[in-house]
Amino acid sequence: MDTGLLVLRLLVGLLIAGHGVQKISTHLGGRGLAAGSEEFRADGFRGGALTALAAGAGQIGSGLLLAAGLLTPLAATGAIGVMTVALTVKRPHGLWVQNDGYEYPLVLIVSAAALAATGPGAWSLDRLIGLTPYPLWWTVPVLAAGIGSGLLTRLALHRPAS
Repeated sequence: MDTGLLVLRLLVGLLIAGHGVQKISTHLGGRGLAAGSEEFRADGFRGGALTALAAGAGQIGSGLLLAAGLLTPLAATGAIGVMTVALTVKRPHGLWVQNDGYEYPLVLIVSAAALAATGPGAWSLDRLIGLTPYPLWWTVPVLAAGIGSGLLTRLALHRPAS
């Protein structure tokens, strides 16, 4: 089980962090902060560069914390929050990713929630510094805070369609 949790944490965490790097830089195939800002504006968000920086930093931070298995409930909350925003953007296109749908953000949300429910496993920084095991009930506030923060972000920063 610990090997599976390590693999899941590394895959999900590093993918989320990499996605954040792409938003704000030219690394990992990104097009830079200006392009990330334009992507947010095209999706109907206010804030431009500040919005792109906040989203990128949230993805990088939560992704790296998940990968390391450090402060796992907080990391899962952050990942769920940023991916909830992405899901709301993709939702009008339906589920499947080939139609620019929300399949990928949904998989990352559920994976982060699963890590909050199971904990990071034995090969984690949480275990090394004595923070685990986390109680199962933490999953409920993690989901509520993650989904709630994503929806509030969408509400606060998204411009209504004209």
